[in-house]
Amino acid sequence: MKDDRSRMKAPERILILGAGAVGLPLAAKLSHVADVVAVTRQNSARAISRDGLEICGAWGAESDRFTCVCDLVDDVDFDYVLITSKSQDTEGICQQYRDIIGASQVVSFQNGIGNEETISNYSDHVIGGVVLTGFVRQGDREIRVTANAGPMQIGRFPEGLDAEVKGLADIMNRAGIPVETTDHITGKLWSKNLINCSLNPLSAIMGVTYGELRRPDSWQIIEEMVREIYTIVQKDAIRLQWRDPDTFLGYLYGALIPVMSRHSSSMLQDILHGHKTEIDYLNGAVVTSGKRLGVATPYNACISDMVRFKESIAGLPVQNSVIH
Repeated sequence: MKDDRSRMKAPERILILGAGAVGLPLAAKLSHVADVVAVTRQNSARAISRDGLEICGAWGAESDRFTCVCDLVDDVDFDYVLITSKSQDTEGICQQYRDIIGASQVVSFQNGIGNEETISNYSDHVIGGVVLTGFVRQGDREIRVTANAGPMQIGRFPEGLDAEVKGLADIMNRAGIPVETTDHITGKLWSKNLINCSLNPLSAIMGVTYGELRRPDSWQIIEEMVREIYTIVQKDAIRLQWRDPDTFLGYLYGALIPVMSRHSSSMLQDILHGHKTEIDYLNGAVVTSGKRLGVATPYNACISDMVRFKESIAGLPVQNSVIH
């Protein structure tokens, strides 16, 4: 009699590229139900390989071990590839791992607009993903889950829903990662981008928490940025989660900002640490879309330029002088 184990389906193989604050906890949870390999920076790879990854916060506390490396050599057989890097690193990752990406279902769990389009130059099997969970890296092998605003969302990019997307959702749910599928992932990506564009750059430019952004002068800027974005998505036939700008602004002012009032943006942390921000994939992507569609975006353009200016002077000494 044939051993029943010979008929059991092998666990799915999942590769996570650019694994950091988002990718590492995903790798940890997915390792419960799948064969996972995470590619991350060298210090983290060594520490996690030796002692495992510690997760705490909104997902509970756990310690997990999984394959964690700083580079991948001679291994191209994966069912799904998850890219979780900063947006500015997407092109480089796709070039470095082009053979693997070309042969796999590739999922972007990244901020901003444009990552899926970049990946599409290397793969015909792109899945868009939206992360509504906050993660903070606290060391080489420690991640705190700071907030969970809802389940993650995945869908075939740019539109559609198929067996591979549903299969990934099943894997993630079995791993304890709440996820929903959608046949309009583009609308979900722009809905998340709308939140990021409204809050992140102003918090970064002014060095304040989100709660301060409800002050009248800053709120007026947010209103104008939001109305520019709605004009763009309506022209591009993209459906957002909120039917009109006033509905979204009411949600932002009355529901989201109060919950996150003490938080500041990761963009601010990038500037303070001298790192390049993702502004080109947030408000910068709004400006690019506006040019394509013939929509003026002066507020988003100005905010983008101000963040780039902050990037350019980060770390420069402040000269104290008095002009008479």
